[in-house]
Amino acid sequence: MDHTTAWDKVGAATKAARRFSAERINQVSALADAAAPLCAPFAARWDTEADRRRQLRTEENLKALLKAQKEHNSAKVQASSARSQRALARRNEKNPLSSARRSAKRADKAASKHARHAKQGLAAARKNYPATLTSVAAKAHAAHASAAGLSSYVLSTGQDWTVWPASVSAVLIAANVGGLLLGRRKVTASVTEEVSEEERQLMERLDPSYWVEHADARGLGGTVTTPPAVTTAGIECEIRLDGQWTVKKLRAAADSVRALLGARTELPMLVAAASRGGWAVIRLRTRSAAPDGAIPFCPGDALGVDMVTGEEVDVPLGLRMLIAGMSGAGKSTASRPLLFKASEGPENVLVIIDLKKVEGRLWDHRARVAHNPAAVVELVDELVAELEERLDVLPKGQATLIPTAERPRITLVVDEGAEVMSSCTAVETVTGYTDKGKAVVEKRDALEGLDSIARMGRAACIDLWWMTQSPTYGDGVPRQIAKQLGTRLGLAVESPTEARVVFGESAQDKGWRADELPMPGVAMLRDGQRSPDPVKVRFMTDQEVVNLPDTAIWQRPDTPAPRPSLSLVKDEEVPAPRAEDPRPAAEATNRDRVLEAVRCGARSAAAVVTETGLNKGTVSREVKALVTAGALVKGDDGALTDREAAA
Repeated sequence: MDHTTAWDKVGAATKAARRFSAERINQVSALADAAAPLCAPFAARWDTEADRRRQLRTEENLKALLKAQKEHNSAKVQASSARSQRALARRNEKNPLSSARRSAKRADKAASKHARHAKQGLAAARKNYPATLTSVAAKAHAAHASAAGLSSYVLSTGQDWTVWPASVSAVLIAANVGGLLLGRRKVTASVTEEVSEEERQLMERLDPSYWVEHADARGLGGTVTTPPAVTTAGIECEIRLDGQWTVKKLRAAADSVRALLGARTELPMLVAAASRGGWAVIRLRTRSAAPDGAIPFCPGDALGVDMVTGEEVDVPLGLRMLIAGMSGAGKSTASRPLLFKASEGPENVLVIIDLKKVEGRLWDHRARVAHNPAAVVELVDELVAELEERLDVLPKGQATLIPTAERPRITLVVDEGAEVMSSCTAVETVTGYTDKGKAVVEKRDALEGLDSIARMGRAACIDLWWMTQSPTYGDGVPRQIAKQLGTRLGLAVESPTEARVVFGESAQDKGWRADELPMPGVAMLRDGQRSPDPVKVRFMTDQEVVNLPDTAIWQRPDTPAPRPSLSLVKDEEVPAPRAEDPRPAAEATNRDRVLEAVRCGARSAAAVVTETGLNKGTVSREVKALVTAGALVKGDDGALTDREAAA
C-alpha cells in the first residue's frame, strides 16, 4: 500500500512538472510572438541586403574581381618600380632638367595614375561582388569582441575582474542573432473555426509575417501589424507606424491597404488612431453585433442597435437635430421611432411640415401637418407666436421651460428641407383688404420663422428636426439653421462632401463617413458622445404607423382650426368684410381680434394687449399689417383708430 502511494506521488509530481513546463513554454512562446513584430523590420532589411549581396555574387562578377585584383597588384608593382627609378635618377643626376630625371618623373606619374585607376576598378569590382552579409557581421563582431576582450584583460586585476567590455560585446552579438530569429519567426494568427472564409483570408494577410513581406510592394514599407483579433463587429488589428508614417498618411493610403489585404471594395474599413502614439488601428466591419434582418419597432424601444457593441442607441427629446440621407437610404423609416416618441404622452406634441404629402399623411392622426406653402407660413407664424409667448412667461433663472400638458414640448419636423427652401421663401399671403375690397397680398418667407425657432426654440421647448436628402448648404439645409442643429443622424449619402456637411468638415478623418454606409436602415449618430459606429435603426411599416392610437393635435388657443387656403383670382374684387357683419367668433383670427379691440376703444398697443390677451409681438405684427392694409390709422401721437371711424 505504501509502495503504491509513493508511485502515485511520483506520477503526480511528474504531471505537475510537465504542466509547469508547458505553461512556461507557452509563456515564452507568447513573449516571442509579441516581440516578433518589433524585430520583423530588422530581419526584413537584413534578408533584403543578404539577398542583394547573394544575387551579385555571380561567376562573371567573381572573374571581374580577380582580374581587377591582378591589375591592381601589377599596377602597384609598376608604381613602386617607377618611384625607385625616379629616386635613383635624382641621386645620379644633379641637374633637374636632365633628360634622365625628366624621363623618370614622367614614368613615375604615369605609373601612379595607372595605380589609382586600378584601385578604383578594384573597389568597383568588390562592390559588384560583395562579401556575404554573414561574413561582414562575423568580422565586425570579431573586431569588437577582440577589442572588448583585450580591454577586459587590461582593466582587470588579480582581485577584481573587469567583465563589462566583454559583456557588452556578448550582448551585441546576442541582440543580432536574437533579432534575426525573432524577426523571422512565423507568428500565425489564431483563426478559429467560427470565422468565415473571407475573415480567414483577411486575418492571414494581416499576419505580421505576410504584411512585412508584401508591404513594400504596396508602398506601405515602415508599417508593421500585430496579430489580428476577431470582435463582435469584425476584425481589428493594430499597426506600428515607423519613420514618417502617421495615422493621417495611413488613412490616405487606404486603397493600398485594401489592395494588400484583398478586401472587397464595399467592405467598410476604418483607419483610426490607437490608444498609444505611433500606432494606428484598422477595423474591418465583417460582422455586426446587431440582429440580422430588419429589427421591428415596439412602443418603448430605442431608435436602434449599435452594430459594433450591440448596445441600444436612442435619441432623447429636447435636441435640435439634422436627419440626412439620400433617396432610398431609409430616412423617413429611420425617423419613425423618433416621431412616435415625440407624439406620445400629454406633454409631447408633434408638428410636421411635409410638402411631399407622403410621410405626413401617415401621422395626421397624431400630429398637425402642413402640406402646402400657405399652410407652412401659417403654421410657422403660430409657432413663432407660441415661442415668444413662452419666452415671456419663462421664470427668471430658469434656462428651459418645463413641458406640461398646458404647454407641451413641441417637436417640429421639416420633411423635406429642400422643398421648403424652394417653395416657402416667397409665399403670397392675404393680409387684408383695401377700401375697394381688393385683397392685399404680401410675400412671406417661412425660413425666417424657422431660423428663429432653430435659434431660440430650445428654451421654449420647441425643437426643430430638419430632414433632407440633399445635405448641402444652400440646397437642402440653410447654413444658419444647420449651425443650430447640434445632433446629427446621418444615413447613406451620395458623396464625401455631403458627409462633411452632415457631420462636420473634419469628421471624416475621424471615421464619420456616411458616404460608405450600406443602405437602407443603417445610420451614424453624432451627439458629442458616440463614436462613429454604425447603428441599425428599428423598422415601422406604414400600416403600423396608421394603426397607432390617436393623440391630441396641437393648436394655439387663440387660433382657429386650419382651413383650406385662399386661392387668388386676378382682377376679381372680393367684397371687404363689413364692420356691422362680423365673422362668427369661432372664425376670429388674431387680426380680427386686434381690429375689434381698436373699434372698442383701445388706442395703444398696450391697451390692445390688455383687451385681447395676445402677446406683445403678435399685437405689434398684426397692427403693422392692419395699418399697411389701411384698416387702421396710426396718428402722429401713436394713437390707433379705425379707418371707418376716422372717416
